[in-house]
Amino acid sequence: MGQGTVLQAGDALPGFCLGGVRESYPPQCTGPDIVGWDWDLAPQAETASGVTWGTYAVTGTWDGTVFTPTMTPIPLSLYDAMPFEDPLAGRQGSTALQELDRIRQAVYIGFGDYPVSAGVESGFVVVTVVYDDGSFQALMDAEYGPDVVVVLSALRPVT
Repeated sequence: MGQGTVLQAGDALPGFCLGGVRESYPPQCTGPDIVGWDWDLAPQAETASGVTWGTYAVTGTWDGTVFTPTMTPIPLSLYDAMPFEDPLAGRQGSTALQELDRIRQAVYIGFGDYPVSAGVESGFVVVTVVYDDGSFQALMDAEYGPDVVVVLSALRPVT
């Protein structure tokens, strides 16, 4: 399950934008391809200059490369968003700000398109990826030490 902007330019596959969206008209963003998307089932979509988009909660499967919807998308304007638990649980990290900024930049450079976003918060580098089964968190812990990088998953299992 994920929440974000679905955007299709021309005949390209729609993308599931799970991070930032440029506020142009039409908007611009990138994300994993979506296969099996049907705009007829996606209310509240807009189209301009050959681009169709909308913001949705989408349930489906993720194979590590593409997302495949398995249920009708729900416009975010009508969706009761999933609660996000505080990944920091009120904790404060102890790593120096300059080192955290260096690590944040290194994560973007060293891991290509894997991170959706990364920032510094409460003494931690907080990285959002498309999906983490725990292996990316383990990689970050091995690379930078425990309690330095907190990895969040944009796609989450439905429980």
